[in-house]
Amino acid sequence: MILNDYLQHFEVNQELIRQVILEGLSKGGDYCDVFFQNSISDYIGLEDNEVNRAYSNIDLGVGIRVIKGYQTGYSFTEIISPETMKKAARTAANIANSNQSIDAQALSEHKPAEYYKINTPWEKIGIEEKIPYLQRINEKVFQNDSRVIKSNISFNNSTSYILFANSEGRITYDYQPMGQISVSCIAEQNGQREQNGFNLSGRRGIEFFTDENVNRLAEEAVKRTVSLFEAVKPEAGEMEVVLSAGSSGILLHEAIGHGMEADFNRKNISIFSDKIGKPVAESFVTIVDDGTNPHVRGSINIDDEGNDTEKTFLIENGIMKSYLHDRLSAKFYGVKPTGSGRRESFKHMPLPRMRNTYMLPGPHKREDIIASVKKGIIAESFTNGQVMIGGGDFTFYVKFGYLIENGKIQKPIKDINIIGNGPEVLKNIVMVADDFKMTEGGWTCGKDGQGVPVSMGLPTVKVSKITVGGY
Repeated sequence: MILNDYLQHFEVNQELIRQVILEGLSKGGDYCDVFFQNSISDYIGLEDNEVNRAYSNIDLGVGIRVIKGYQTGYSFTEIISPETMKKAARTAANIANSNQSIDAQALSEHKPAEYYKINTPWEKIGIEEKIPYLQRINEKVFQNDSRVIKSNISFNNSTSYILFANSEGRITYDYQPMGQISVSCIAEQNGQREQNGFNLSGRRGIEFFTDENVNRLAEEAVKRTVSLFEAVKPEAGEMEVVLSAGSSGILLHEAIGHGMEADFNRKNISIFSDKIGKPVAESFVTIVDDGTNPHVRGSINIDDEGNDTEKTFLIENGIMKSYLHDRLSAKFYGVKPTGSGRRESFKHMPLPRMRNTYMLPGPHKREDIIASVKKGIIAESFTNGQVMIGGGDFTFYVKFGYLIENGKIQKPIKDINIIGNGPEVLKNIVMVADDFKMTEGGWTCGKDGQGVPVSMGLPTVKVSKITVGGY
C-alpha cells in the first residue's frame, strides 16, 4: 500500500489534514500531530470440544495532540469529518494560550520500513477458514495424553491501519497485522488436577499456523500441564536462580525494562535516573529494546509518533547507554527519539514504551551454567508479577521449573514466587549463555491504563542470588 491508499481508507486528503493541524496550533502550540487508526479484530473460542463463542470489533477514529513546552493537550473523535476533527483539534489546542500561532510545514511522505509483510490480509480470512485450526488442535490435545479432561483454545487476529501526520511536515503510515492461537488444558491424575498452556503470536498472517505449529501448540500445552503432576515446592530462601532461555525474559522486561523508559527517569521515579554512562552489570551483559525483529509481536515499522523504529542499546557491555524515548523525553534530554513512543489506540496519548526487550548472547554454555549451581532452581515459565518502578523491587510467580542440586537438574517445581530487585539482579548476573531465544507468546504490556503488544527474550542466565518463596 502507498500513501494514497491510506488517505482513501480514511477518506481524507493532505490539505484537510493540514487544516486540522493548523487548528491545533491556533492558540500558540509548539507542535501538533494527528493519528488516524482503523483497527479490526476477530476472536473465536473453542471449549468442551465445541466452538462456542466468536466476536469481532471495529474501531475507527483520530487522535489529535498539541504540545506546548512539556505540556500536552489531547483530544480524539470517532467521527472522521472536517467539522469534528477541527473541533477536536481546537480542544487539544487549549493547552496553549496565545494569540500568536505558528504555521505548519507542507506535508512530505515518509515511507516506513517493512518488518512484517504477510501473504494474505486477515480481513480476507473468513471464520470458516479458522475453525478447522481449533478443531485440529483440540483433537491433538486429547490424543497426546489420556489424562487430559478439558481444553480451551482461542484464535485471535487483528489488523490496524495507521496514518500519521505532524506540523513538522511528516506524513507516514503503517499496516499492522497480528495473529495468535492460545491453548490451555486441564489434566487429572489420581484426583489431582493441573492446568497449563502454550500460545504462539506474532505479526503474522494465517500462513504462520502450519501443520508443524498446530502440532507444537497441542504438544507443548499438554507437556507443560502433565509435567506439573511430578512437581514439588522447594525450600524457601535466598539461592542461585537460573533463568531459562526464552520466556524468562519477562523478568527482564518487568524488573529492568520499565525502569529504562524515559518518562520514569525524566520524573526521577526510576532507580536508573542517574545511571547513564555508568556500569550496572558485568561486561558480558548487553540488553537491547528492538522494534525491527521480523514478524515478532512487539515489532513496529514506525512508532505512534511517526518515527522510524530502531534497535536501542540500553545496556552495552555492562554500561548503561540509553533510555527509551518518545518526543517529550527526547526533547528533555536533548537526544533523538528512539522510536519508542507507543499508544494503545487513537484514544490515548503516546508514552515511552518497550517493543521487544532482550539480552544478547553471552560467552558461557547452558550446561556449564547448570553444572555451576550447587543448590538452586531453574525457572522455565512465569505468569504474573508485580514491580515497583521506583526502586525496582519485584515479585514474580514461577509456574514451572526444576530444582538444581550439585550441578544436576532434579525434580520439577511449581507454584513459587521469586522476590528481588531489578538493579540488584543486573549486578548479580554472573553467567550468560550463548543460547538466546525470543519468546513466541502473546504478551501485552500495561502502563498508565494502556496495553500494547510486546515481546522479550533471553539466553540462559545465572543470577547468583534471588529470594525464592512459597506461593
